[in-house]
Amino acid sequence: MLDGFKKFILRGNVVDMAVGVVMGAAFGAVVTELTKAFLTPLIALVVGKPDYSKLSFAVRGTVFPIGEFVNAAISFFLIAAAIYFLVVVPVNMLVARMNRGEKPPDPTTKKCPECLSEIPIEAKRCSHCTQPVMARVA
Repeated sequence: MLDGFKKFILRGNVVDMAVGVVMGAAFGAVVTELTKAFLTPLIALVVGKPDYSKLSFAVRGTVFPIGEFVNAAISFFLIAAAIYFLVVVPVNMLVARMNRGEKPPDPTTKKCPECLSEIPIEAKRCSHCTQPVMARVA
């Protein structure tokens, strides 16, 4: 039983995922602190409030800290943008480059000319409307 667990833990995917989670958490902390230390005062300078992170409103004695929500939203946007531009775009370009020379696979279905439903490429009659269709010429 422990041998199976050891094989599971030492597989590359699990270790890579663990490293990714740790790096993601560290990156999230950096972006959050960047937002609090730099962007919050910058936005406060533009808006004219000295510190909008403490901005809140109360309803029947319950305090809603809206400034902290704005900080969290800015952090989320910065993390999402960094992930998109530093991970998603390069991976998509790499996959496109790898698939550049491959031709697409041959189709396995065709459209019925009468009812436009998908039918097998070798079909001589549509299974939906029973319209005769031309078989594929080899």
